[in-house]
Amino acid sequence: MPLLPLTPRADHPVTFLTDVEGQWQRLHSFLAGNPHAALVDDRLVVTPGATLVFGGDAIDRGPHARRIVRLLLDAKLRQPDQIVLLAGNRDINKLRLATELAGEPPRRAPSEVKASPPPELLRWIFAHTMGAAQAFAFRQEELAAQGEPAGDDDVVHSFLDDVAPGGLLTRYLAACQLAWRAGRTLFVHGGVAREAMTVVPGQPPTTLASFHVDPWIERLNAFHAEQLDAFIARARRADGGREWAALIRYQSPHPATRKNPASVVYGGFGDVDNNPQLPEPAVVDALVRAGIARVVVGHTPNGDVASVVRTAAPRAPFEIVIADNSRSRVETACRVTVRDEAIELHGTVVLDEGGERTVDATLPLGDRGSPVGRRTVDGSLVKAPLDEGFHTFRYLPGYRFEQRVVAREALGPLAEACAPALDDDADKG
Repeated sequence: MPLLPLTPRADHPVTFLTDVEGQWQRLHSFLAGNPHAALVDDRLVVTPGATLVFGGDAIDRGPHARRIVRLLLDAKLRQPDQIVLLAGNRDINKLRLATELAGEPPRRAPSEVKASPPPELLRWIFAHTMGAAQAFAFRQEELAAQGEPAGDDDVVHSFLDDVAPGGLLTRYLAACQLAWRAGRTLFVHGGVAREAMTVVPGQPPTTLASFHVDPWIERLNAFHAEQLDAFIARARRADGGREWAALIRYQSPHPATRKNPASVVYGGFGDVDNNPQLPEPAVVDALVRAGIARVVVGHTPNGDVASVVRTAAPRAPFEIVIADNSRSRVETACRVTVRDEAIELHGTVVLDEGGERTVDATLPLGDRGSPVGRRTVDGSLVKAPLDEGFHTFRYLPGYRFEQRVVAREALGPLAEACAPALDDDADKG
């Protein structure tokens, strides 16, 4: 069962890191100078009165996956009431390997891949079903750096060891959860949409009008824990299916759309090009009624520093914070500190105009005078204040993005970046 924090107090500063994906330098930079958490004798230590939330995706795109997972799990076991671990899709999807490398390969794998030796099958799984084409080579590099055997078969065995009943990743995921709340802030890995708020796997569907955040969080986390227990037991249904298959489905994109709005793990807050946006108005209203004024996530790449997307007056203050650290132009991580009344952003951004800038900003939740969190006419999000203006960000097709500095007077008319309302108004409260 997960070791849940004991005191989710609104007045605790929460330091948030997510999506380091096996890249030690991102974790290390996040802790350097962080007043709320530090590396002490190669251990992660959270200062008294603070909470660290790791938002998921510890592994896949760097050669330090095991090192990061060990560090986070050790910290959780030592400071269970000050460390929150959220499960990301890149963490959960590795549970598939326990069966896919043991005679049950993915159905859509070509027949020649299914018949090939385990190392080739694992390479295909990473590249074609997990978006992690380099994960095999990164694990090989990590094993060699630790002085362990690093042949192809050794890589396969290391991943199987990780997902064994007492394996490192299994124990890590058992200490994770899917959602956590501190005061008026909700933390999940991916996103919160209408479908995710009204359907928890294995539970009767509800409506936005009846949404209550704390029971919903409890049901989500109970689902995750029950599925992990079934995985550890390798439980099977009468028809031979895996009892933990619901968790695998929950963190997976739908094959046709590559989206999964019913999941807080794989959902997101982006438009078709991943430009950050608020969820549909009915979702925002339901969250606000439930006492949530902010949702903090990772999962969706969004440049070098966190993106903040805000409602505009006369709507109630509400914001989305997207702090994913992948696909950025820098090797450092953005640091987000959350309190009920404000967030603090600290990080480095490389602008299209050339050169680096330091973002070091405090953004009060109810500040209606700031342009931060609004969208310009060309679709750019105003991200943060800089000395010479404001940092703006826009995604273009193909994961290309623009990062510019724009003077305040040149921002032009600003609008709320909000997803359109759905046609079906049946469960709007």
